[in-house]
Formats: sequence, C-alpha cells, structure tokens
Amino acid sequence: MSDIAIEHVRKVYPGGVEVIPDLSLSIAAGELCVLVGPSGCGKSTLLRMVAGLETVTGGEIRIGGRRVNELEPVERDISMVFQNYALYPHMTVYDNMAYGLRNRGEPKDRIDAAVRDAAQTLGLSDFLDRKPRQLSGGQRQRVAMGRAIVRDPTAFLFDEPLSNLDAKLRVKTRVEIRALQQRLGTTSIYVTHDQLEAMTLADKLVIMNAGRIEQAGPPLEIYENPATTFVAGFIGSPPMNVLPGTATGEGVMLETGHVLSPDRPAIGPVTIGIRPEHLVPTPSGPLPLKVQVVERLGATANVHGVLKGTGTELVASVTGPDIPKPGDTLPLAPHPGALHFFSTETGQRLG
Repeated sequence: MSDIAIEHVRKVYPGGVEVIPDLSLSIAAGELCVLVGPSGCGKSTLLRMVAGLETVTGGEIRIGGRRVNELEPVERDISMVFQNYALYPHMTVYDNMAYGLRNRGEPKDRIDAAVRDAAQTLGLSDFLDRKPRQLSGGQRQRVAMGRAIVRDPTAFLFDEPLSNLDAKLRVKTRVEIRALQQRLGTTSIYVTHDQLEAMTLADKLVIMNAGRIEQAGPPLEIYENPATTFVAGFIGSPPMNVLPGTATGEGVMLETGHVLSPDRPAIGPVTIGIRPEHLVPTPSGPLPLKVQVVERLGATANVHGVLKGTGTELVASVTGPDIPKPGDTLPLAPHPGALHFFSTETGQRLG
C-alpha cells in the first residue's frame, strides 16, 4: 500500500483558463478517498493529473513517496476504471482481463492465476469465455474492475464508474466496489458527482468547488459539521435548509420575528442551517411552512414549501400517517441543538 500526496497543484489550460488554482491533499495508504462536487469543479481533472493523463502546471504529486509529475501513466503503477468500461469488444472476458499483463510480458501461469483469482473475487468465473456484448452493464463494469485488479497496482483511480448503470445496479455495484477495496486494501481515489455515492463509499470525503477543496474529512463528520454553506447545501438528500436570520441580545431571530434559538454565535446577520430531518411538526412551531409539494418515499415524506410571511424555501422530512397536503400550513420546530450557524458574508461556519 502507498500513500498519495498532492501538494500545491495547479492546472492552467492554454489561454490562461485556470481550473485548479492551488490544491493540496494527502491520502493515506489503504484509504478510499472520494472527490465529489458539481460539474466543472475540477475533480476529474485532478484525478487525470494523478493518473498522468493531464500535465501538472505547478506543484507536485507523489505516489508512495515517489514524484510522478514527469512519469508516463504506465510508469506510475496505477490502474484506472472509467465510466465507459473501455473493453475490447472482439476479446473474451479472460483476454480483456489478461491484456495488460500480456503487454508487460508476464509469464502465462502468472497471468492465468491472476485472471482466475480476480474473476472468482468478482463473480465472473462463469463468464470468462464470453464477449462483452454478451454481458450486462454491471458485469462489464466488473470486467473493467478485474482488468485493474490483476495488475496489483499501487493505487486504483475510479472516474465515475457507475454513471452508466441503472439505480438498482448502481447500489449493488457500489457495495461490491467498497467490499473489494476493503479486502484488497489498495489506496484509491474515486470521482463522482453523486453525493449519496460519495457518503457511502468514502473513508475520506473531499468536497470540491471551483477547483478548490471546501472541506475534507470523514463523511459523517462533514455531514454533521459542514464547514461552509456550500457544503451544507451539497451534502445531504434533501440538502440542509439555509435561512436568513439576525443574532440579537435575545437570540437568533428569523425574518418572521420568531426567536429560533437562545444561542447566538455573534451579534448581527447570520445564516441558519437546519437539516430537513431535524424539523419536527409542532402545533406552536416557529416555522410555519406553506406546503407546495409532497414527495412520498414510503415511511417518510419530503415536504417542500415556503416559510409563510417570507417566501424563503424550506424542506422537512416527516414521518407518520398525517402527512400534509399541498396548500396546508405545517408548523415546524427544530430539534434542540440541531441548528448550524454560518457567516452571511463569507459562508463560513461560525463557532
């Protein structure tokens, strides 16, 4: 196992287009690090620089302590799994998985043992003689993963590998990838735009925005203590509600005039964050929600609407038989201690 160190890396394209201005990230040996963020945030560019598919404008990338900036992809001892599988259609599953080892001149018995071992690990032993067209999407993705595994690389790099799968298959394959990475213990970087996928896979979660890291750390820590309003609004499904407020001598006051909390981080304008699951229907609740849309999800429902008297959008996740209907007013109150406070000016967490 090897660590990956990314130090003050920059990426500028011709014409002066700066995609990554200055980014540093440390990934421990054996860790699965997930990069997540909106389209265009630089996550795939960063992965491709680690892989050697993009040049580094500035800074340094080290894999296992070795500087790799000037090394070709084949010299970096990494394996990459793409979203489009990139399988050779005229080759069998066995030959697709063996291709890289054959190119390296590995002995036939070593190749055969590696391919059959990987096939058994991935549940592909009965499909080794088939061509890719005879496989399902999930099986093709497992072949692509098997091709990466047989090389026994220093690191795995995953570039949105589940994007082409349907919802049910995404969940199944996600579990397979996590179990496989834990069993092999190989340092991995995984890129996705799906925050749920990121939360469930990562040892270290990295939230990117405009080429910068907004926050990095264990997924649950980020969920419970988002560092900025951007992170608060990106992680979570539905995302955290953000409301304008004012910290006064009495506490934090809403636009409606209700004092939402006696705790206050500072005097002056603040942004209040409340997770939808931390809003509870209460007859005298200080948050009167004018219901617009109700999403029934089985045991729970996401209730969307606006805060009466303000027009501020709000979402609450509620359970029970008495789910409101569009047009109803649902008074809500936050769980004690469930409020988050952010600077209105900078978006940074307060306290």
